[in-house]
Amino acid sequence: MQQEQPNDWDVCIMGLGYVGLTLAITMADVGFRVIGVEIRKDICHLLEKGHAHFREPGLDDKIQRVTRENSFKAMTNIPRNWQGKVFIITVGTPLNTQKESCSDMIENVAREISIFLKDGDLVIMRSTVKLGTTRQTVLPILDKSRKKYDLAFCPERTIEGKALIELRQLPQIVGGTTKEAMIRASQLFQHITPTVIRVSDVETAEMIKLIDNTQRDVAFAYANEVARVCDAIGISATEVIQAGKLGYPRTNLPMPGLVGGPCLEKDSYILTESLKELGVEPKITMAARYLNERQPGEVIGQLKKMTEEVSGFPRTLRIVLLGLAFKGQPATDDLRGTMARPLLEELRRSFPTASFYGFDAVVPPEEIQAFGLQPIVELEAAFQDAHLILIVNNHPLFSMMPIEDYMHLMQRPGLVYDFWNGFKSEDLHLPKEVGYMALGSHGKIRFGEDQN
Repeated sequence: MQQEQPNDWDVCIMGLGYVGLTLAITMADVGFRVIGVEIRKDICHLLEKGHAHFREPGLDDKIQRVTRENSFKAMTNIPRNWQGKVFIITVGTPLNTQKESCSDMIENVAREISIFLKDGDLVIMRSTVKLGTTRQTVLPILDKSRKKYDLAFCPERTIEGKALIELRQLPQIVGGTTKEAMIRASQLFQHITPTVIRVSDVETAEMIKLIDNTQRDVAFAYANEVARVCDAIGISATEVIQAGKLGYPRTNLPMPGLVGGPCLEKDSYILTESLKELGVEPKITMAARYLNERQPGEVIGQLKKMTEEVSGFPRTLRIVLLGLAFKGQPATDDLRGTMARPLLEELRRSFPTASFYGFDAVVPPEEIQAFGLQPIVELEAAFQDAHLILIVNNHPLFSMMPIEDYMHLMQRPGLVYDFWNGFKSEDLHLPKEVGYMALGSHGKIRFGEDQN
């Protein structure tokens, strides 16, 4: 008699952070019965009320629907009577103070799963990990259960602000510790996305995740290096990049800007840590990461020098940061890995007597306050009496604002520094003694003159 296929429609997702919750709700939405395990009780209480603990378009509506349909439930522990067959690990792997990945949460969750593991279960790793973690760390822990199970690695590759869309559209990479595990995990994800890409093993799948993010970090770093070069020469990096790739198929350089976030700030380090044990040093990878990390200090150093050279800037400045989330497009309220943090640290060192304010189109005022800034709730008010405005992320609100009108509200002298080149300095009608300066165009800085 043919053996009955295991029921993989009952899924337990370990960790309801950004990765875990968006996956859990998407799976519940397409027909899976999902239990989400999250040790933070406040998050579980919030989910019971139908709300996520972060901003993602459409997520709250889906949470409320799948909760009503009893296809999703958040809990602080795996229920002892749960009979599902699939566990998915999505907990975080932060860096420690030595920039090394911490696998404590991965190991703890693997131990918890091993207690509940049954013959025929499937365990899927989805967290970003150091190479070899699935086979060398998770597998031995699960083997202590003495159960027969399948183990796969299926990396998450969505971007914040589009996760619910991309989970249904992006190809899913699948690698298994065995061919059977790979096939089984592939069959599961085929219910979610139309394209599943099977790779040779879990190590290949782990590497794909790290390479995906690291190559983006490298590309952004080169764009920032172009900005540094153009600043030194006195030309516009924006013009160099945009004109150079217009209609030309062999150049696809992104625009320069601040590079951070929960993935790009750490994945280069995780890749480097993995390869160091093999005697390999990824020099381009880390040169790019260091360049991106140095950028806030370099820019603030130039701003400090400029405010000292321009007559009239007071000793005590009113400085405003616009856009604190790690990115503005797609919009998010996520402050993890935001470059606004090292930027603020550099500003405090260079301008120790200044007062600091913050505005963000999405981040609520209480989080801005906790960030260490006095919150401003309206964009126009952010310009009132400011000496120095820094446009820190690329939210569309900033490139669409009537900047010329707002600049009239600033102190004289005053300066707007734009990390994202939302405007062309030469096209602006600047108020007297108020300037505009953009990354990669320092040579194009211009202050308004008396127009009478």
